[in-house]
Amino acid sequence: MSRTTTIGVIGGGQLARMMYAPAISLGVNLRLLAEGPEVGAARVIKDVVVGDYTDDATVRGFAADCDVITFDHEHVPTRILRHLAAEGMLVRPGPDALEHAQDKLLMRQRLTRTLAAPAPLWRHCPDALTLREFGAEIGWPIVAKASRGGYDGHGVWKLAGPQECDRPFNESKDASAGEMVEIIGEEYIDFARELSVLVVRSASGQAVSYPVTETVQREGVCRETITPAPGLPPARAAEITRLGLDIADELQVVGVLAVELMQRHDGSVVINELAMRPHNTGHWTIDGAHTSQFENHLRAVLDLPLGDPRSRDPWCMMVNVLGGGVDDLTSELLHCFARDPRLRVEFYGKQLRP
Repeated sequence: MSRTTTIGVIGGGQLARMMYAPAISLGVNLRLLAEGPEVGAARVIKDVVVGDYTDDATVRGFAADCDVITFDHEHVPTRILRHLAAEGMLVRPGPDALEHAQDKLLMRQRLTRTLAAPAPLWRHCPDALTLREFGAEIGWPIVAKASRGGYDGHGVWKLAGPQECDRPFNESKDASAGEMVEIIGEEYIDFARELSVLVVRSASGQAVSYPVTETVQREGVCRETITPAPGLPPARAAEITRLGLDIADELQVVGVLAVELMQRHDGSVVINELAMRPHNTGHWTIDGAHTSQFENHLRAVLDLPLGDPRSRDPWCMMVNVLGGGVDDLTSELLHCFARDPRLRVEFYGKQLRP
């Protein structure tokens, strides 16, 4: 009898939780390094280690019983991943790729230099004076970003004028387990909408792309997605898809790569951020695509043939419910189910947020 393959997932959030069902279908075991016993993924996955993903010994001990390592988030220190890779552990995506999702400055430098990828005007700003000079040069307002550790709108500042340029330096910190955090100044873009393209690349280089999605963000959090992006000309959709595939190939990504974009009012796009793991703008794929992003991520890290990423229907909409003033979600869900039998719900296993 052959031994069951074990995929180690670092991080216990909803992304790891949503990998569980396709792991069962693929006949593989998921082993979880979770932040605590009550996080979303730890409630459904049996093989759980509770520990600190920023501790070298903890991560290496966890990885020892796994065949390959992947991620629920990008916050594992790069130095730890390099230690694992140097010891022969399969880390997918590898640290040389993942650091471009961990470090926004490195991402901007690499994509500008090698791919001439579309980007807002930007500059590395080692101090407030450089940030002020950048703003004076391109015009206010501008955006400042922490190179590491930002998520869901954290680590991003909209600066109205030079008097605010000390804020990013005072408010940012070593948010990635002590690794250096730099400040990047970027052009403020009054965008028409935000878009996302998800591509998946396997260890042997096979790659597929999901349809381009329109995303609605509020306070840095994805609230809705519509797939395919309404009104997007086929030529522009093909351009965005090609961009995602080129980035995945250039960085040698293994697994899901999400490319978040801003579309200007003239129709052109610029890259906002990268993520190298299943992404909230791809949750629609669970039932809306022939193969979900979660299954394809697992297929990619195992170097299995990738599944069909095409949509099942002409349109698919996803709504991200974070909670709020509704105490009885069950009654609300029953009402929604009755109105639309095609509605599907996936619980994150998280506490309600106001």
